[in-house]
Amino acid sequence: MLRYLIYLIPLAVIAYLLWSRRSASVTDVKAMLERGAQVVDVRTKAEFNSNAHPRAINIPLDQLETRAKELDRTRPVLVCCESGSRSGFGVSLLKRAGFTEVANLGSWRRIHTLLS
Repeated sequence: MLRYLIYLIPLAVIAYLLWSRRSASVTDVKAMLERGAQVVDVRTKAEFNSNAHPRAINIPLDQLETRAKELDRTRPVLVCCESGSRSGFGVSLLKRAGFTEVANLGSWRRIHTLLS
């Protein structure tokens, strides 16, 4: 039995990390947008310049920790990227920086469907 724990514990950790970085629900995202959420796109400048939502602010993930002060802490923050994994890390960074209402939007394209 104990030898199986060697495999189960890492799987549990991976499952938790994937679960914790999941995208916010449609209901949560719409509610945050109605309350004036800031949409932060953590893709690189080149990715952002190639195609982005006009409402998004570009702060690349590698700069997010130092540039978090540019965001309004009193407003919700939705973090997006290309697929949702970098934005998941962005959410973690902002929460560690003291932001309380922050969620993973997932792909930046998702906002188009939510605002339509």
